[in-house]
Amino acid sequence: MNIIIYQNNYIILSKVKQLFLAIIIMLAFTACKENNQKNAIQDAMHETNHDKHDSSKSANEHMQRSSTKDLIERFESPERDAYQNPEKVLEYLGDINGKKIMDLGAGSGYFSVKLAEKGAHVIAADVSNEFQDALKKRIEENKLENIELRKIPYDSPNLSNNEVDMVLIVNTYHHIENRIDYFSKVKKGIKLNGELVVIDYFKKELPVGPSVDHKIDLETVKSELEKAGYTKLDVNVDLLPYQFIIRAK
Repeated sequence: MNIIIYQNNYIILSKVKQLFLAIIIMLAFTACKENNQKNAIQDAMHETNHDKHDSSKSANEHMQRSSTKDLIERFESPERDAYQNPEKVLEYLGDINGKKIMDLGAGSGYFSVKLAEKGAHVIAADVSNEFQDALKKRIEENKLENIELRKIPYDSPNLSNNEVDMVLIVNTYHHIENRIDYFSKVKKGIKLNGELVVIDYFKKELPVGPSVDHKIDLETVKSELEKAGYTKLDVNVDLLPYQFIIRAK
């Protein structure tokens, strides 16, 4: 009788051990699965953030494949005039006579010259020495007035506090890295009642401008500007065929 009871207890104890072991294995498997899922999510987020971070770099690298001469010819071409509609843009900006305006990413001076012709004092700012040299030559040869050249670093507009009435950035927003930090610096350089004007391409296939992966969608631009401290955004998507305009204060 004692032997039978002992055998039954042994069998029960063995089953308990097996059940306990099975539970441990199941918990370990679940934890491992959850950890793998967490790692996969983190990897996906890392890749997404990496893509976002590198979009401006890829845009810059793409542009640098062309010579400055070729870029100037493209920027100043009749084809650009046709879609850029500079006169419409200038009319949209209103009376700029006597205002101090930074043309951020001035390049060949496409808008710098036109702004100066309307009576603005223009700071033609760019990171490229070659563009600055070319624009200097253009200013001297054509005896242009009211245009100041300013070579700027990649991470700053190099503006003094409350220096300008307006900062205009055309087709260049998608080239800027660390945009929230950058445009918070831009805001400090704008006077109290001044504004930032962003003109850039819609993020879709277009017959002009960079490829889609180099562009930034309108909602992202709005979100970044709000995070940079701009509290009033006026968006226009109808004036130009391929570009949106944001006036930010």
